[in-house]
Amino acid sequence: MAGLNRQIISVSQLNRDVRGLLESEFPILYVEGEISNFARPSSGHWYFTLKDDKAQIRCAMFRNRNHLVKFQPRNGQQVIVRGRISLYEGRGEFQMIAEFLEDSGDGALRLAFDKLRNSLQAEGLFDESRKKPVPEVPNHIAIITSPSGAAIHDVLTVMKRRFPAVHISILPVQVQGEGSVPQIVKALEFANHYEADPFDLILLTRGGGSLEDLWSFNTEPVARAVAASHLPVVCAVGHESDVSIADFVADLRAATPSAAAELMTPDGEVWADRFESLQHRLVQSLAQQMADHRREIDHLTRRLRHPAQHLSNLSQRLDDLERRLISHGSRLIEDQNLTAIYRRMQLAIRATLAASRSRLESVKLASPTARLNISQGQLSNLTDRLVTVEAASRREQSARLGNIAAKLDALSPLATLQRGFSIVADAEGHILTSTDAIEPGDQIRARLSKGSLVAQVMSKEE
Repeated sequence: MAGLNRQIISVSQLNRDVRGLLESEFPILYVEGEISNFARPSSGHWYFTLKDDKAQIRCAMFRNRNHLVKFQPRNGQQVIVRGRISLYEGRGEFQMIAEFLEDSGDGALRLAFDKLRNSLQAEGLFDESRKKPVPEVPNHIAIITSPSGAAIHDVLTVMKRRFPAVHISILPVQVQGEGSVPQIVKALEFANHYEADPFDLILLTRGGGSLEDLWSFNTEPVARAVAASHLPVVCAVGHESDVSIADFVADLRAATPSAAAELMTPDGEVWADRFESLQHRLVQSLAQQMADHRREIDHLTRRLRHPAQHLSNLSQRLDDLERRLISHGSRLIEDQNLTAIYRRMQLAIRATLAASRSRLESVKLASPTARLNISQGQLSNLTDRLVTVEAASRREQSARLGNIAAKLDALSPLATLQRGFSIVADAEGHILTSTDAIEPGDQIRARLSKGSLVAQVMSKEE
């Protein structure tokens, strides 16, 4: 025996080699079975046995993986384990290292979930183009949820903190179990047809749970009721990692009920700051407008004159026009008949002026505008009459001037010159009327109709 060629290994080496062989030869596996002997020591790791009616295998799930499981495993629960085959070298025990754990019922639900999601997505119910905008400041919100759940408490707390003025109505429904689906569908229809105090936004929400607990929100009736809503629907189902079919169909998806409340209501503090800013701007604008109006009133006050002063100015202007009319008429009218006519007109104008003054005195207590209009009318009338008299005087004087000019023209030496005669004067310019004042050899100047001549007297005859 001592001469045989053999290799001797230790137990630990054997277990290490077997472990390496198992881990390299077997890929990731999905194994279904029943949990028994479940243990959770202080390290946070999980240890349990997975069995069926004929065999069993030890399983370990370390805490860096088990915190992803959404339920608490229990003995007797049927589960599906995803993991890899290994060997615990210390005891030489064959085991499975679990990486993911799900309730075996969740597997069928997941398949149904994926099938419905793909069908509705192909139908276009998830398209962004059909989603309705959520109002920035909702007036009346319908919350469809369980009235006793933690979700409604979280939502109301956030909304009260952010925007206490919002009007909220809770439509109580079952959020899981038998009868929950028709209740949710009926509540959505009720919210869309409520006319007494119409809603403008719907929140569909519930707290977290397993896939089976959330299944009511993964059904086709609920998905189609959400899609058929003419009101915007915000969906917040479960925790942040939970996603439901209703989330895909809704107009807005929130990770949690509290997050939905944040998205649906404006921040009251931000609005208060905005109102304060607008109030400050409004006060500044009103102050500026008041200052502008005050300056305008001051300017108008300085320009505004008392009506009595304005009437006095008009009366003074009438007196001035009267003096001008009398002075101008006296210069233009010389003929006795015209003078008599002018005097009668003058008496009429004075009577009119006296009547105007009387009317001015009688309207002192009347409206300044009326007094101004009357005075301006009288002024215009007197001005027109002055222009008429002045024009008549000018025409009369022009006619007289024409007659005198005609007489002068008939007697004018120029007319005699135009008939062929001339005017003869001596060298000093004295007009010659006889030959006595001139001698032969003297120069004389003869004025003709056009021009003049200088000549020398050759001889003279009596």
